[in-house]
Amino acid sequence: MGIKDRAESSSIAVDMEFTRQKLIRSLVRQAPEQGLNETGLEGLSLIRCNEPGTCAATVYTPSLNFIIQGRKTLELGDREISYMPLSYVATSVHLPILGRVEDASLETPFLGVKVTINPKEVADLVMELGDKAPGVEAGFDCPEVSCGLCLTRMDHGMLDALNRLVTLLDSPKDAPILAPLARREIIYRALMGEIGARMRKFAMVDSQANRVSRVIEVLKDRFSEPLRISELAGQANMSESSLYHSFKQITRMSPLQFQKKLRLHEARRLMLTEGIEAASASYRVGYESPSHFSREYSRMFGLPPRADVVKLRGEQRVPA
Repeated sequence: MGIKDRAESSSIAVDMEFTRQKLIRSLVRQAPEQGLNETGLEGLSLIRCNEPGTCAATVYTPSLNFIIQGRKTLELGDREISYMPLSYVATSVHLPILGRVEDASLETPFLGVKVTINPKEVADLVMELGDKAPGVEAGFDCPEVSCGLCLTRMDHGMLDALNRLVTLLDSPKDAPILAPLARREIIYRALMGEIGARMRKFAMVDSQANRVSRVIEVLKDRFSEPLRISELAGQANMSESSLYHSFKQITRMSPLQFQKKLRLHEARRLMLTEGIEAASASYRVGYESPSHFSREYSRMFGLPPRADVVKLRGEQRVPA
């Protein structure tokens, strides 16, 4: 790298840090509470944590999840993904995730931004981009994660667009017109970046990734029903072995493991928010044996159902 290139790189780094600090101030003001702070802007949520958190399990929806300050570790199946400030993960499908905030304090809280994306938004942009969208860069294998969840760094353009979207929280008169434009730019920049080719696979109707994403939607809607791989494969127009292989590549778990995690997440939600007993929750999500449910619940969340819910009610939860 020549002197001119180093100078330009240094200038970009300074500009990005200036924008990051501006965004941090906005987030501290707009997200005063620990946990997930919903906003008045569609699809925009702010996350704050004032201390390193214990593991929190949740189901990620299709979204772009940005870290502005702090550090987080995600567990997806057999993979562990760590991401730092000015990086983000793109989630193309619903995925059961175990997350842990690693770096946070009252003085320097963990701060994140979640931009939920509608798969149709991605598909529409992919159609509009046509052959203008870049392909996969040589040597880029995204080895840390599967296609369903991919990690990358923010560039100057992405950080600026994200800052503009968050800043619109202070301009309610402008937000209805400008927020959709900022959201569109954020999705556009993700599609044009190094993980864009992987995101675009899920928008291509005939791709294996898109077929698996449709199977995931079926599982999400019918997770309490008995799982039949042959039926899922038929709906996706895939062989059973092909579906199994592609599903595991994208989610880092088998369809059966995926269904089990969705069931346990929903049972936990039912007990926590609706106050129903563990046995009733187990039947509601498809278990035939409450004792079997309790064993699997304990393995996943670290405590038996009743003890886990009591613990959660006694502390403020931080989302994964």
